[in-house]
Amino acid sequence: MTARFSRVLRTLFTLTVFAIALGVGWNLWTGYVDTPWTRDGHVRADVVAVAPDVTGPVADVLVKDNQTVHAGDVLVRIDPERFKIALDLADASLADKTAALDQAKRDAARYHKLKNGPAVSQQAIEQADLALRQAGAAYQEAKSQRDLAALNLKHTAIVAPANGVVTNLSLDPGDYVAAGSGVMALVDTDSLRVEGYFEENQLPNIAVGDAVDVELMGRKDTLRGHVESIAAGIEDRERTDGSNLLADVTPTFSWVRLAQRVPVRIALDDVPAPANLVAGLTATVTVHPGRRVAAAAAKTVAATGDFARERVPASGMID
Repeated sequence: MTARFSRVLRTLFTLTVFAIALGVGWNLWTGYVDTPWTRDGHVRADVVAVAPDVTGPVADVLVKDNQTVHAGDVLVRIDPERFKIALDLADASLADKTAALDQAKRDAARYHKLKNGPAVSQQAIEQADLALRQAGAAYQEAKSQRDLAALNLKHTAIVAPANGVVTNLSLDPGDYVAAGSGVMALVDTDSLRVEGYFEENQLPNIAVGDAVDVELMGRKDTLRGHVESIAAGIEDRERTDGSNLLADVTPTFSWVRLAQRVPVRIALDDVPAPANLVAGLTATVTVHPGRRVAAAAAKTVAATGDFARERVPASGMID
């Protein structure tokens, strides 16, 4: 009797353990299927190539590499002396053209007062009007040249176009810089975000506004965010244009079709200090379908309309 009871007890124990394992396995499977996640995520940010608008030698470098700056802060000053001289010359030219225009106005007015008399011909009046128009054009040209000289002088101070961190700075006083040639990179910290590259068969479970957990490699803390947008298209690497401009589709013979990766943009709700969030870091991104971030959802709906509430299936079309 005791042996039989012992066998029954072992059988019940085995069935209980099997049931628990089956339940745990089912939960893991449903979690994997219903909760989209990917290890293929990265921290991204817009990078501004800071370039001077004028050419000249560098007088002062007011920032250091990896320094945090704010929009409008002066980063570099180009030697302004030649631009001050150019502005003085433009001021002198404008003064000369202003005097010439005033004289032309007086001459034209005098000829028009005498146009009914025998002393002034119609040709002389027309010549006075022509001289007035030429003086006006010369004045406008001189004024534009003066405005350009003032603008060039203003642009000898290179300012930060956005809040961010200066990086890859290798500039010293005395270096000669050319207009339009980048001298440093500025990582726009206001644009810090995470982009997760999800398989296309996971897209039906992802909607704009869904809550997201982001785990950075080597970090213990978890960042919170929400789905901001889903990419509208990806490159078709198997299709090109032939010499006759017809579609040239590469044949595919693989037995298993791999799911394409689609970028999903994640907005961070609480952005940490820029020093702790470096663009390019690897991240694991987990989306929680249906658990929407209230503030983010309201902002998204206001910006994108009711379509933001719809699920996006694997085909990329909105239901």
